[in-house]
Amino acid sequence: MYHRASDRVENEPWLAELDRAADDLDVGPDARSTAVDLFLSHLPDEERSKPAVAAAALYTGALVAGEERSQAAVADAMGVARLSIQSRWKELLADAGFEPPTW
Repeated sequence: MYHRASDRVENEPWLAELDRAADDLDVGPDARSTAVDLFLSHLPDEERSKPAVAAAALYTGALVAGEERSQAAVADAMGVARLSIQSRWKELLADAGFEPPTW
């Protein structure tokens, strides 16, 4: 996944929030790393969309790492609606190189 180093610096507050939520959910380093990569490679243009993308990235990162957490638990930890994750995670999973389910 590709992202600019400046994206990491510019989005440090969101990365800190993602890390805090990962702590709350007891998510390991592989899931966190994948979540950060997914978030930075799918940065939305609008600031108001960043919490939802960060939450979906965390959900997907945990799923990829075999540390699945419920959408509701991740949404609560990130302070977003579960629908925010539900509407984004399959695209992120596909971009991580996995075949998303069709259900």
